[in-house]
Amino acid sequence: MTELAKKRPKFRNINAFTDLPSYRLPPAGIVSILHRISGAIMFLLLPLIIWMFDTSVSSEFSFAKFKAAFNQGLGFVPAWLFNLLVLALIWSYLHHLIAGLRHLYMDSTHSVTKEFGKSSAVLTLALSLGLTFALGAKLFGAY
Repeated sequence: MTELAKKRPKFRNINAFTDLPSYRLPPAGIVSILHRISGAIMFLLLPLIIWMFDTSVSSEFSFAKFKAAFNQGLGFVPAWLFNLLVLALIWSYLHHLIAGLRHLYMDSTHSVTKEFGKSSAVLTLALSLGLTFALGAKLFGAY
């Protein structure tokens, strides 16, 4: 064994309370985890997506009911909670789309380097959050 291999610490039992808080995940790892979370959010909110589509295209009366859900709420769900659910859906769709395009680009061009992975992950986070902020401002009536 070399001298370097002897000095490296070995972590056999990782304690979630002491080791994980000090571990810094790289941006590519954060994007990867958020890609999975955004896919799960879209899957879990699929009934809401289907309801929104069905209600918005069925008739003029159902479209008015759809618009009222954003302003007055729907049943026991207040309008602000409905808007937050839709905002989560907007973020998950945008993040999943941009991260998926990032992966497709990396796969098609064989751009698998540490530097490109970090810069494209930071760009993915910035684009998804920036577009979510712009569409969220429209959702909450800022413009």
